[in-house]
Amino acid sequence: MPASAMVLAAGLGTRMRPLSDDRPKPLVEVAGRPLIDWTLDRLVEVGVPRIVVNTHHHAARLSAHLAGLRAELATRSGGAIELLESHEDTLLETGGGVAKALPLLGDAPFFVSNSDQILLNGPTHACEVLARAFDPERMDALLLLVPMPYALGYGGTGDFVMDQLGQLRRRHEWEVAPYLYSGLQILSPALFTDLPDGPFSLNLLFNRAIERERLYGVVHDGVYMAVGTPQAVRLADRVVRGRHDLIG
Repeated sequence: MPASAMVLAAGLGTRMRPLSDDRPKPLVEVAGRPLIDWTLDRLVEVGVPRIVVNTHHHAARLSAHLAGLRAELATRSGGAIELLESHEDTLLETGGGVAKALPLLGDAPFFVSNSDQILLNGPTHACEVLARAFDPERMDALLLLVPMPYALGYGGTGDFVMDQLGQLRRRHEWEVAPYLYSGLQILSPALFTDLPDGPFSLNLLFNRAIERERLYGVVHDGVYMAVGTPQAVRLADRVVRGRHDLIG
């Protein structure tokens, strides 16, 4: 199990407006809980000892929320879990945000998670699915994928095609890909070399890994909900409140 994780929480949340007008998107609530709490739960449940959250949009409000969680985690874990912040004065996008936080994440593979999705576990915890499948000898990145028919709240054409060994390629322009990237992954620090100056997307690093045949995927065996718009929030709220047996 990776010993550190990064939660991406700095974005402007433009598609979430008006819910994100007075708060960062990670503090928009589903079933009475902020989105970021759902994300952090997944990591705390498997005992990841160091979790880094990046901040930018409405940073003071998110930082205050994290301070409360930090005190709660210290009590629950006996001080075994650190919750750190990586503030971005200028928004660095997904790749730039992780690159800035690398000194906090260490030199071993680590989790990275978006904060605008809800993953409910199937037979195996989502983080354990990734940790069991990750092989640093073959992989620079391992993405948790969702079969398109089970991607609640998503209306696109998918992201990746996967071969029998789990290796990924991008969908062609004319294709509907069978898998959606869930927003949860394990990344190797080896990906973060020859980086561009300023903001950049993790997609740049995914493309490099594809060229080296080192981008892999594994399929999530539970429930996935994309929660990036007010409409998706309402759908996720109905699903979660109606399926308490799946929460945990």
